[in-house]
Amino acid sequence: MKSVPKLIRRFVGIMLLSSLLLIILNFALLGIYTLNQAPNGSPWITAQEVADDLSENENGYVLSEDMALELQNTNVWAVFIENATMKVVWQTDNLPETVPMTYTVSDIANLTRGYIDGYPTFTGEAENGLAVLGYPKESFWKHMWPSWDYNFIASLPKTILSVLAINIASIFTIYMIANSKLLKSVKPIVSGIQALSTNEEVHIREKGLLSELAVNINKTSDILQTQSRQLRKRETARANWIAGVSHDIRTPLSMVMGYAGQLENDVQLSEDNRQKAAVIVRQSKRMRNLINDLNLASKLEYNMQPLNPERQNLIAIVRQVVVDFINMNLDEKYTIEWETDEELTSCTANVDKDLMKRAVSNLIQNSMNHNEQGCHIFVRVKVEDNICTVIVSDDGVGATDEQIEKLNNTPHYMVCDEKTTEQRHGLGLLIVKQIIFAHSGKMRIKHSEHGGFEVDLSLPNGVFDGTGLSAVG
Repeated sequence: MKSVPKLIRRFVGIMLLSSLLLIILNFALLGIYTLNQAPNGSPWITAQEVADDLSENENGYVLSEDMALELQNTNVWAVFIENATMKVVWQTDNLPETVPMTYTVSDIANLTRGYIDGYPTFTGEAENGLAVLGYPKESFWKHMWPSWDYNFIASLPKTILSVLAINIASIFTIYMIANSKLLKSVKPIVSGIQALSTNEEVHIREKGLLSELAVNINKTSDILQTQSRQLRKRETARANWIAGVSHDIRTPLSMVMGYAGQLENDVQLSEDNRQKAAVIVRQSKRMRNLINDLNLASKLEYNMQPLNPERQNLIAIVRQVVVDFINMNLDEKYTIEWETDEELTSCTANVDKDLMKRAVSNLIQNSMNHNEQGCHIFVRVKVEDNICTVIVSDDGVGATDEQIEKLNNTPHYMVCDEKTTEQRHGLGLLIVKQIIFAHSGKMRIKHSEHGGFEVDLSLPNGVFDGTGLSAVG
């Protein structure tokens, strides 16, 4: 269940990242919004510019046209209070009637930090007076008492961080509470999916936020279990059928072989009839071997063939097979050569001796069956990287690249010759492959260096003596 904690970490990571990005976005928007509040500059600067722009002549104080136009466009009124008289000696045309015309020192202090009749006011100092600008009501908010406790300012960073931590913790708590039901529903779903991959029977409670998904997983599990049971029944029936047919054919086949053998040896028959009887005997033996091979292949496929692995010397096993073939009085057109290095005296591995002999015998017989014109068969055992490999090759007709590719990559070897009805490299190679795989080995088919067909059988965990290699397991 490593995926559920990973999913939780992913949710938490997304939540924290979202919170961080949201905070950054809020600060950015706040900064942009704050900057957009005063696109024409600070009103204090504007008030000082008005104070500097006012000039006095014989008719009184005069403001330049540009500055007057700027005040008019922003709907700002202005007055100029003279220092000597504390009276308004200049004003704009849009001055409200409620604005006083004379002031005291306390009035000046109040309007500097506050308002006049609700109008936010800003001041600019001149040499002989004070320029006062009044902006529209509710256009600015002025802090009337701008004083802060020192300890508050000093601890402000810590306070901000504490508030931020509390906010993140609160968001995390809310997030986990809101998603706890989802996470609780995810765990059995993940367990169910993992169980489906191993063909286990699955039943998930069909409740919660993912109840619909749980229903579908349960249905999928039921379908897979039904298919698995049907498949086992079919495979068992097939294995039983093969075993039954093999058993039922053996008795009549033995009678056919017996009577045909008698006819073959009957001197009273003509030579032509005796040859026909000999053909019947050969084909009957071929049928018997085919039935035995089919039965063995079925047992190996369904793990019904008992394996009796023991520490065996593969060189001795393979050499014995070669000797047995030579003692069979082979036709002169077939020769078997033993090419194993004489210095290699032992190559041991845990194998079933009878099955290994069967595998090597099938390979030698395969070379004979598919080279009716005759061939030389080469048998060799070699050691490389603590792996023992049995090699059986010939210099016969061989096979094409396409055929070898199919033989190496198809699950069965029922490959028929294009011009005959006989199988080429068929059930015998399938049995060899099953035997080697049952021993956790590897089988490789390729072109022989002698120009024909070659099969390599590699077995692991060998113990090699006489070569200077150390023993393995």
